[in-house]
This record gives sequence, structure tokens and C-alpha cells, in this order.
Amino acid sequence: MIISLLIAIPFLTSLVILAVPRTNAAAIRWIALFGSIAAFAASLVMYAQFTPGEAGYQMVERTPWVASLGIDWHVGVDGISLFLVMLTTLLTMLCVISSWSSIKDRIKEYHFLFLLMEAALIGVFCAMDLFVFYVMWEVQLVPMFLLIGIWGGERRIYATIKFFLFTMAGSVLMLAGILYIYFNTTDPATGHHTFNLLLATEQAKFPMEVQTWLFLAFALAFAIKVPLFPLHTWLPDAHTEAPTAGSVMLAGVLLKLGTYGFLRFCLPMFPGAATKFVPLISVLAVIGILYGALMAMIQKDIKRLVAYSSVAHLGFVMLGTFALNMEGLSGSLLQQVNHGISTGALFLLVGVIYDRRHTRLQADYGGIAKVMPVYAVLFLIVALSSIGLPGLNGFVGEFLILLGAFAAHPMYAVFATAGIIFAAVYLLWMYQRVFFGQVTHEINLGLKDVTLREGLVIGTLVALTILIGVYPDPLLSRMQPSLNLLLSHFQGAGITQTLLP
Repeated sequence: MIISLLIAIPFLTSLVILAVPRTNAAAIRWIALFGSIAAFAASLVMYAQFTPGEAGYQMVERTPWVASLGIDWHVGVDGISLFLVMLTTLLTMLCVISSWSSIKDRIKEYHFLFLLMEAALIGVFCAMDLFVFYVMWEVQLVPMFLLIGIWGGERRIYATIKFFLFTMAGSVLMLAGILYIYFNTTDPATGHHTFNLLLATEQAKFPMEVQTWLFLAFALAFAIKVPLFPLHTWLPDAHTEAPTAGSVMLAGVLLKLGTYGFLRFCLPMFPGAATKFVPLISVLAVIGILYGALMAMIQKDIKRLVAYSSVAHLGFVMLGTFALNMEGLSGSLLQQVNHGISTGALFLLVGVIYDRRHTRLQADYGGIAKVMPVYAVLFLIVALSSIGLPGLNGFVGEFLILLGAFAAHPMYAVFATAGIIFAAVYLLWMYQRVFFGQVTHEINLGLKDVTLREGLVIGTLVALTILIGVYPDPLLSRMQPSLNLLLSHFQGAGITQTLLP
């Protein structure tokens, strides 16, 4: 029952928050905090119960929901989803803490939406029924839409509408693909059509033409969510206008829904079509790496710089995924977790100075390491992890991705390597302008260093960047059996040439 409990805790907490009078802001904050801590604790129990060497789903729960339509409450977790679930519970808890004093309006609605979004996100990663997956996919969209639209910046309405239209367009095509798969999947026990993900994957032996159309239907939805170049245009606006915690969840978890979708659906169900699209997606991934890095380099707004860096980092994730070998897939999945930690921390750090100065322009700072030394050190460690410095988490993920990409397509790896150099340029250049030199604005002399609460939140993520960078084995050993199973779908389809080692 641990998976259902993981989904139920934030969902029930959000309902409890609804019952509390909006005038009692302190009670709402504490309830949200306890609910998010309980969900994180449940995810630790799930981790402890997870058996590292097993490839398939574990802790599976299945209960008929709408039996006449073949819909079950069917959830479980495998090595692909395990750490994405843990990332969701960790970041939600840290976001609730970081929002403690920065959110002053509509506190009840804010925390209700945050906990509801957490429940839906865990549901997406644990769903083993296509109908449940689609419902959870759509539900998580609404809280983020409202979080940006209500608590966002000056151009929040433009950003939310753009975000909603892009993601909804992809979702409709995915729904058409799910329905096609449903009508071509039969439950041997009942003889009826079913949304069972395991049966759908097992029976998905479509002709190449059908595979191609289905791949495109799913891939477009996931590529928008990643976002893969040139479908990324909604991301900088959404990040820039979202409140700090919203940006953390958007970068940390919501973008991973797209990359997770490729691993869960596009590769195992349509291996032939996936192979066919390797050159196109790899080229778009490399363009995304270089374009995201170059755009980050010219940004004046620090938050917008971090947003464009996400486009580049997710390009690495896509390149590793479509290398279609163990190194690339391991690096891709690990880098999804790393990106959630490092970029989440960067958004939190930007939020710290924005709360104090209400500006994110680099030109409004300069020399602040003199007045905020602890903040400067935390920022430097996180920036170095984002660059991919050895000993920090980003290095392990990017190294594996480039290893896998070089084994499959050396030219893509060579061009992608330039993205690492560009990342060092834009992050260190920004760091120099914001932190080094003399304090160029007198008002910045009064800036206070990180508080205990801010230090606890950001310090937790910094500790993880170091821990994963030094000892990534607990993550890789739990991911790789499931990724091996994924690769077996390609071998089962007879795709064993140069794409696979």
C-alpha cells in the first residue's frame, strides 16, 4: 500500500487545507509542511523496500476501478520512476519551507494547489494504467497553470496561456495514441480491451507505419514538456513569471514528465520508430544544447539565464536517451535527477536575492560576496555542479551521456561537448558580475546573508550534489536493471546493429 499512501498523503493534506479558515495562515502553513514531510518520509520507506537487482515494477497495487472499460487503479515503481518520485517529494517539502514567508497572498489556495500537484506528479510516475497516467498528467497541469497565473510576475497571464496551450496541444495527440493502443490491447484474463501498461507494452507489435504515427503522437506531447528545441519557447516565459517555488517544481519535476514519457512509452512500445527518429531527435537535442547555452549567455535576468540553461541541460538528457545504450540511458536518467537538484537549487538561490531586492538583473548587483559570503559559497557550489565539475553530481550524468553518445554517434557527442564549455562561460561570467569586485550599488551593502531556513533548504540540495557526485552507485544500481529491460525491447525487435553496444 506504500504507493497509494504516497499519492494519498499530499492529496488528503490538500483537502484538509481546504477545510481550514483562510484567516488561519499559520495553521495552513504547518499542515502543508507536515503533509509534505509525511510524503517525503513515505518515499524513504518506498526506497528502503525497493530491491536493487530487480528490473520490473515493485510494490505493485491493482484494484478494479471501472471494470467495464478495463480501467484499474494500477500503480507501482521501478528503477526508472523510483528517484523521480523521491525528487518530487523532496522538492515539494523544500518548496513549502522556502515559501514560508515569501507567499503572503492567498496562502490557503497556494498550499492546496502545491499539495494537489505533488499527488498528481507522483501518480504520473507510478501509474501502470494508461487511463490513470493520462488523468494524472492532466491534473498536474492545472495547479502549475494557476500557480504561475496567480502568484507570478507582471506578464504572468501571457506566460500561463502560452504554457497551457503548448502542453494541452500535446496532450490531445497523446490521448488519441492512448485510445488506439487501448483498442489494440486485450486482457487475456477477461478477453476485453484494457489500459494495462504492461499488457500494452507486451502486445505493442505494430507495423512500422503505425508505430511511426503512434510514436509521433506521444513524442510531440513529451517533446513539448521536455522541452525539446524548437518546442521550448514557452519555458523561459513560464520560468521567468512563476513564483520561486513554482520555478523549482517546473524545472525540478514537471520537465521530467517529458523525458520520463520517452523512457516509459516511446522507446519500449515503438522501438522501430524510435530508432528511425534517432538522427532527428539527436540533432534537435544538440541544437538545444548549443542554443540554450548561447541564449543563457546573453541574458541580463539571472532567472531567465537559469531557464535557458535548462533547455541546454535537457538537450543532454535527450541526447543520452536516444543514444540507445546503457551508458547513455543511465546518464540520461541520472541527469534528470541531477538537473532537478542543481537547477532547483539555482532557482531557490535566485529567489533569495529577489526577495531582498525585488530585482533579478545582474546589473543591479556586483560584489555581493562581500556582504553575503555564505550565499556566495552555496551559489558557487551549485553553479559548478551545473557546469559539470568532477566531484559534483552534474559531472557523473554528463560524462555517462557523452560516453553513450560517443559510442553511438561520435559527431553528436563532439558538438554536445561544446555545450559544457559554454555552460562554464555563462555561469562563471554571471558569477563574476554578480559576486566579485566592489559593491557597485550602495543599497546592496544592507543585504542580509542566508537565514537558517534558507540555508537548511539550499544546504540540503548542495549536500546531495556532493553526495551523488562522489558516490552515485546507489542510484545507478537501482536504475540499470530497469534500463536493461527497456533495451531488451530493441533486441526483441531485432534492432541490434550499431545503435547498441
